[in-house]
Amino acid sequence: MARLERPVLTNRDTAHRHEWLETNGRGAYALGTAPGLATRRYHGLLVAATRAPAERSLLLSKVDESVCVADTWFELGINRYRGDVIHPSGDALLLSFTSDPFPTWEYELCASRLRKTVALVQGEDAVIVRWELLGTGEAQIEARPLVAFRSHHALASERESFRRNLIESAGLLVLEPEEGLPALHFSHDARRVVSDGYWYRQFLYQVEKERGYDCAEDLFNPCAFVASLAPGKSFTIVASTTGCGVADASRLLERERTRRRAFAVYVSPAVALLKRAADQFLVRRGEGYTVIAGYPWFTDWGRDTMISLPGLTLATRRHDVARSILETFARHVSQGLIPNRFPDAAGDAPEYNTIDATLWMFQAAKAYLDASGDGAFAERITPLFDSILEEHERGTRHDIHVAADGLLSGGEPGAALTWMDARIDGEPVTPRHGKAVEIQALWYGAVRITAELLRRSDPASARAAELEARAGRIAESFRALFWDAARGTLADVVSDDGRVDASLRPNQLLALSLPHPLLTGEDARRAFDSVCAKLLTPFGLRTLAPEDPAYRPRYEGGPSERDGAYHQGTVWPWLIGPCIDALFAIRGETDAAREEAAAILAPLLAHLGSDGLGQLPEVFDGSAPHRAGGCPAQAWSVAELLRVVTRYRVPV
Repeated sequence: MARLERPVLTNRDTAHRHEWLETNGRGAYALGTAPGLATRRYHGLLVAATRAPAERSLLLSKVDESVCVADTWFELGINRYRGDVIHPSGDALLLSFTSDPFPTWEYELCASRLRKTVALVQGEDAVIVRWELLGTGEAQIEARPLVAFRSHHALASERESFRRNLIESAGLLVLEPEEGLPALHFSHDARRVVSDGYWYRQFLYQVEKERGYDCAEDLFNPCAFVASLAPGKSFTIVASTTGCGVADASRLLERERTRRRAFAVYVSPAVALLKRAADQFLVRRGEGYTVIAGYPWFTDWGRDTMISLPGLTLATRRHDVARSILETFARHVSQGLIPNRFPDAAGDAPEYNTIDATLWMFQAAKAYLDASGDGAFAERITPLFDSILEEHERGTRHDIHVAADGLLSGGEPGAALTWMDARIDGEPVTPRHGKAVEIQALWYGAVRITAELLRRSDPASARAAELEARAGRIAESFRALFWDAARGTLADVVSDDGRVDASLRPNQLLALSLPHPLLTGEDARRAFDSVCAKLLTPFGLRTLAPEDPAYRPRYEGGPSERDGAYHQGTVWPWLIGPCIDALFAIRGETDAAREEAAAILAPLLAHLGSDGLGQLPEVFDGSAPHRAGGCPAQAWSVAELLRVVTRYRVPV
């Protein structure tokens, strides 16, 4: 359980770094900080999936409340305004916060305590906000919703076009201020409603300011809900795009509580947290499933989805979801590639701008077939995989092609096709054109996997024999081109003209760790030790060795500064997966190896109770103290940790 007490919650230097996340399985989310102070444009109680799962709109930002106990009024909200003015200071009244099973705050008000709970409704764009009085006495509460009605990437400002009128009926208010956005329905059990809306101006979002973005916003307060509270009684508001009723709130909360409890059955507390975190990334796309790469700003990215699939679905025994995800992306294959990104906005085309997302799909499909034994799916996917190989052999987008030596090459001016894809002013920060080391490992795996699938349906397959011979040539060419025996490492990239980039990066781990390794035995051990000695940190692997002149120790500043550090030393937690795979490949699946893995994974597991409460972030700084950064909740960070913990039965 991620629980914070008053000393942590009232420390304004650090409390806002503790963020909670609620999701609904459609792409909608609620996100905020433990003390209640909004620091990002993405913080809100209802960020609806207006075109699920990618296009999302922040409708309800927050609900600020005032409570009267024993003739004394207490303001529970906390807001930062332009000029760095904080008002009110409701964090001073906080006793505790917990994110399990729902984000829940307890406030101390004289001799009474007030509990506030926030929960998203699974399958609906609806948020439940409930207040309960604990102890003795009575109280009166005034709850003021603040709305934005804008894309979750944008910021709102006071505007004449904003329609302020509320449609009122018994227990229901409807606000529809903007064309093109859904109406917001407030179902409630308040005693009365005061409809005298006005604007709150110039909220300041500190994290946006630090990240170099616009950081001020105006929010509209359409009304105040007034209710009386007695011990054991509650007051509830349900804000939704569907008219979800307050009468159903208790039933929906219990249903969701039961669903979340199922994640903790027969597993350790750490694994239970990981399973619940994993569930938040699995969402519907049409009739099928996909993966949100990260909250709050990512959509469903092909590369992230395929890397995450085994941990998010197979480690949680959700085989039907895994198959659906694979089928969703298979339907969008074009010129031998799956999309790297589905668009946010309606009418935009998917982006096919990666060399590795499609190759990761082979790995994800193999993991699914190994776990499920789904022969029917194997029959359906085999022709597609064979056609993908043929497209790569002929050459496809972005000059992705098979070179004369059998290795896979790709790249063109301005393109960044591998996972190290940051660009500044249209130019890659980490140019990796040509033959990248992990691409060869994935290409070799794709050829071997397809050959195995063909053999499965036809043991005498001539095409399988051809691919097996091709795989042998790939392995020979790879060793000749990439292995540096003197240094005991693999090159990171070899360009088409033969230039070698020997930068020490973690990408070479995939040549040791995938099910069909290209480097084994003593050479694999040497490469593994070299990588771990320079790149392994408590929270994942650095993307570049600290002694490299291009190393950037901090992921901070504006967009260009952060992009410049993104893969130049910044730590990525997802790389812990290949690291642990390589460890077991080299050491064997022994108790000693499990203890070694447990020691490596312990800091990441502990972080589940830190900044992103119950979640893991996208990145950490390359140098100590390794501050978390990027997306506060990232799919492949969670997925790879969960996968290796369960796959190798690591004691946690």
